[in-house]
Amino acid sequence: MLIKIDDFEFTEVWDSVLYKKLSGYPQITDWEIRTLLEFIAYEKMYGRECSIECEDKELLGRLTEKLAEPEKYLQVPRPALLTECTACPYRKGCVTEYVCHTTSVENAISILESGRLLSALKARKLPVEQLMAEKRNAANDPADYFEYIMFGWGNCQAGDRLVMERKLGRFPDEEDLSVHFRPGVRFFFRYDELAKHPGRVFDGVLPMKVKDEVILKDWVHRIIIPEELRDRLEPHVPEDLRSRVVYVEQDCKDIWDWSEKVYRIVEGA
Repeated sequence: MLIKIDDFEFTEVWDSVLYKKLSGYPQITDWEIRTLLEFIAYEKMYGRECSIECEDKELLGRLTEKLAEPEKYLQVPRPALLTECTACPYRKGCVTEYVCHTTSVENAISILESGRLLSALKARKLPVEQLMAEKRNAANDPADYFEYIMFGWGNCQAGDRLVMERKLGRFPDEEDLSVHFRPGVRFFFRYDELAKHPGRVFDGVLPMKVKDEVILKDWVHRIIIPEELRDRLEPHVPEDLRSRVVYVEQDCKDIWDWSEKVYRIVEGA
């Protein structure tokens, strides 16, 4: 696995390359060191060695020295706001109190009926080779990625963007994310609580992911359902989760507006 360090627009893994965005390039924070250490450890767990490339050789030298002392960085507390990605027009970064899993209405029905979030491998019951070969695996993710439930930061719009992309069968354009925007269902968890899950893994890219399954009644904080989906979803909500469901009117101008509205509701709930 190749790690490229630069002033990218955001951090992502694509086709066996980690494009690592630094919040203050060419400076690097202790938190960013921690996430790089976590990424390297995760990759090693699945038999993939990492190499690092960086055009700024002074930065590369400092980075190499810091990575050689993991005990100094692996317990670094997360900041309240991360500014590696500043695309959010409201918060100018990722707020870290909550993490979120976003899905389509069809998947949400299955999740609510079972009371569990499942990894793609568990939920779809297909051979991992088939999942890897699907068109939706555009980033060429390896087999182990399908063993986990993925979580993003709570105020991020990426989950809804992915739901729309899969519904449309293409990358959504500006109109898709504004006048034609239809949000998915969001499952919110407190970061500090979900971090105690026995299947939790920090992979250095996502806030966290959990292997195999998450039992909702034990872990979920809030479930946000767009009001327009109430009639479809309310009959499937189990009794022990009803108090944690919030139906929200989709009266927002775009995906960013919706993400902020929803996060404010979760913060205040």
